[in-house]
Amino acid sequence: MQGLPGVGPKTAQRLAFHVLKQPEQEIEALANALIDAKKQIGLCQVCFHLTADPICEICRNPNRDESTICVVPDSRDVIALEKTREYSGKYHVLGGVISPMDGIGPEQLHIQPLVERVSQNEVKEVILAISPSVEGDTTTLYLGQLLKPFTRVTRIAFGLPMGGDLEYADEITLARALEGRRDLD
Repeated sequence: MQGLPGVGPKTAQRLAFHVLKQPEQEIEALANALIDAKKQIGLCQVCFHLTADPICEICRNPNRDESTICVVPDSRDVIALEKTREYSGKYHVLGGVISPMDGIGPEQLHIQPLVERVSQNEVKEVILAISPSVEGDTTTLYLGQLLKPFTRVTRIAFGLPMGGDLEYADEITLARALEGRRDLD
């Protein structure tokens, strides 16, 4: 269990002892629930957000603004931004950020489908909601160069601390960051 994010040795030990005390039926139910979730959840064919359907609920929603796409590294960021109730456009989940040190280049991310989506549709603005870090800034600059020929490209304001992640920011900070976005230079 220590391999799970945010679970250190002591927490892993507590969880292991807790699981061992549970009836076998409950452990089986938990294991089956995890297996079912892994089998049923996939990526949206349009935006690459996690979904149990071929196209996610956000992409299917006709009330969402199709002329604005907010680009995020991870599905957790979509959830964090949705909590603000400030954004009514569509999303595109990259699946990470460019990180040569980790062997992640543009070809490992969902960048090409984003470029195709923007170039083939009437997109008025792409908002880059990528946390400020060396990798985040690299990804932002790369995407800006690819997308500027097709549409306006903005980046959320830096209401977030350097190296901070969107998923840990509160709703007010995220709302202010969305409101204060600006054009990339």
